[in-house]
Amino acid sequence: MRYLYYPGCSLEAAGRPYDESLKAVCRALGVELVELEDWNCCGATMYMSVDETVSLAISARNLALAERNGDRSMVAPCSACYTVLLKTNRFLRESSELKGKVDRILAGAGLSYNLSIAVRHPLDVLVNDIGLDAIAAAARWSLDGLAFAPYYGCQIVRPERGFDDREFPNSMDRLFERLGARPIYFPLKTRCCGGMLMTQFPDVCLKLVADLLECAAENGAACIATTCPLCQMNLEGYQRQVNRRFGTAYQLPIVYFTQLLGLALGCSEQELGLARNLIPLKISLRAAA
Repeated sequence: MRYLYYPGCSLEAAGRPYDESLKAVCRALGVELVELEDWNCCGATMYMSVDETVSLAISARNLALAERNGDRSMVAPCSACYTVLLKTNRFLRESSELKGKVDRILAGAGLSYNLSIAVRHPLDVLVNDIGLDAIAAAARWSLDGLAFAPYYGCQIVRPERGFDDREFPNSMDRLFERLGARPIYFPLKTRCCGGMLMTQFPDVCLKLVADLLECAAENGAACIATTCPLCQMNLEGYQRQVNRRFGTAYQLPIVYFTQLLGLALGCSEQELGLARNLIPLKISLRAAA
């Protein structure tokens, strides 16, 4: 299998372990990721509220490059990138006025976009293209009852009706159950972590993060597995501030779901970027049956 890959800005910086672990997982499963040449920032979620037309054109440039490349889909692991690229497709499809404005901007760069690119999330690809049976067959280690909180965040299941349920997604749950892990009861699995507003409204965001950590810890999670680089940063990087603010003592590992999957597939900790995590993940593995 071959997929066009849009890493986005986060995965080249703070979210680098996500990029490393996704590539390691794909190598282990015989999946080829081909990075989109000359990609640019998607504009992130906030820019749409600043200048809608320009933000759509910035995002559409990536889709136009993918289309010119002859592809029909593109994998975007960052939740913000995934959401923005999906919104761009929908807005341009539903508004001929916006489509015309964006077409004129793209034409200035010698590009055009005919709305043919499907935006995919790697969790969707892994579960629905590669399949749970194939992944389980490739596993070298069992996660052996590991209790984890499956945290999807607020973006990859909204606002589009996509590959999983909007309110109670279970793709990640099913994936890791097949590998021996145990998803805990985690009703906050799609609750917002505060996102980039942590820098502007820390009091609000620290409470959101504290609620997520509390729910995971009280229900027995040994770690939280996430699909989003910003969620990972907020939940892991701000645990000390949460502990100081609320008098707690959390030391809960926050890992990318691809890091956890990579361990089951026999990838090394170095390949998975686990040393870059601030809170070490300590789990016992046994040989897969």
